[in-house]
Amino acid sequence: MSRILVAGLGNIFLGDDGFGPEVMRCVPADLAGPDVHVRDYGIGGMHLAYDLLDGWDALVLVDAVPGRGQPGTLHVFEADLENARAATGLDAHAMDPAAVFASLNALGGTPPYTVVIGCEVDRVDEGIGLSDAVASAVPGAVAAIGEVVAGLSARASVAEG
Repeated sequence: MSRILVAGLGNIFLGDDGFGPEVMRCVPADLAGPDVHVRDYGIGGMHLAYDLLDGWDALVLVDAVPGRGQPGTLHVFEADLENARAATGLDAHAMDPAAVFASLNALGGTPPYTVVIGCEVDRVDEGIGLSDAVASAVPGAVAAIGEVVAGLSARASVAEG
């Protein structure tokens, strides 16, 4: 069976940066199981790096991404692990995916196949709560997690069969 970790990243005290934790709060409990673990890492990027040493087959990262277009726009893409493997350095305070992968690399681990579900932010200033545009993207992100996990599980089943 394929072991999949679904990880939300973000700081709930910085507006839309709290997207990942909010999505994790809305993920249905029945998505998790023996081979699928759903966890809100919040600002604990180093904790995620240590957990990735446990040999996951796939990682689904849910995070806010810089606003370069329309706030609330969801993007689902495969992470660039080649550049992640080249990154070095241990940073116990950073939480963005690049820092998590650099810390994992420094610990002697390698990232698993990784899919990112990112939402373009509207604001990341101090304050609790998502902007309306980003809040409206939460249900779509929850649905995307279900689709990605189903696809990863099916991919693992084909590989095993």
